[in-house]
Amino acid sequence: MSSARLTRRRVMGAGLGALASAMAGACTACSRNSGPARRLLLATGPEGGPYNAFGTALAQAVGASGSRLRIVPVSTSASVDNLHELDAGSVDLALAMADVAEDAALGREPFARPTAVTALARVYVNYTHLLAPSDGPVRSVGDLAGRPVAAGAAGSGVQVVAGRVLREAGLGDGPSPARERQLGLAESARALREGAVDALFWSGGVPTPALTALSRGLGLRFVPLDGYVGPLRERYGPVYTAVTIPAGAYGLAEPVGTLGVANYLLARTDVPQAAVRELLTVVFDRWGDLLREVTAGARLEPRFAISTGRVPLHGGAVAYYRSVYG
Repeated sequence: MSSARLTRRRVMGAGLGALASAMAGACTACSRNSGPARRLLLATGPEGGPYNAFGTALAQAVGASGSRLRIVPVSTSASVDNLHELDAGSVDLALAMADVAEDAALGREPFARPTAVTALARVYVNYTHLLAPSDGPVRSVGDLAGRPVAAGAAGSGVQVVAGRVLREAGLGDGPSPARERQLGLAESARALREGAVDALFWSGGVPTPALTALSRGLGLRFVPLDGYVGPLRERYGPVYTAVTIPAGAYGLAEPVGTLGVANYLLARTDVPQAAVRELLTVVFDRWGDLLREVTAGARLEPRFAISTGRVPLHGGAVAYYRSVYG
């Protein structure tokens, strides 16, 4: 998706329900906090996806807190799209995968120049999934040579990490590249079920509900990706980590090593420090509610939240962490 400014219809369609919930929750606090409200647009992801779920939960939590802030989640294609929207001034806040956020901060492809972006917190870790039918031919990344693979929607962080894994495996170009198809999660699952693709990439929490549903009707093989952690860290830095999809998730009999990528809550540099501090107060008070629908067992801790690599913390975030944690 391009970085064109958001239309009124897009904002209202994506955020009206969450804004209504936020306003309703805030009404009980009107007598406690009579200052003017500040509305912040938050670029999330596709409707039904984890970023959208997090954004909706955050809007509701902020509304119920009595804060003067009003968070309006905006549906997007996710990470890459979100950074373009943030850079264009179309939104105030965004969620994005750490590798894409660093690409934006450094002006690295797919961004033509450095973007003035700041981090509020590292909120949770995505697990990169590479799934194929258990009775199919794909047992390793190399087996994708010449085969169709769902590699994430255009403008998503999934597309970035999938492309990097494929290039590292020598399948980004050359005589027999993987045939990447730009599909979102729901479309990817449907294409795999119908045999239109031989595998799908996804980056998200564990378990991802759509993949749990897919596993109930289709025998799946989870292809290990931990062998790509070292090469990708050498090329792109420590935004990539080794993680394990545990036994039991999706009915797995054994754990599967894969590639982890953190997710950041980001802001434009001109968002007021006071607004950032108010927002982070809610995030840390209600992190359990915010992460419940995103990834099982995740915790939000300050020592990890401030680890945002080469994306600098917003001044308001620095002030918040110093005031609360010293």
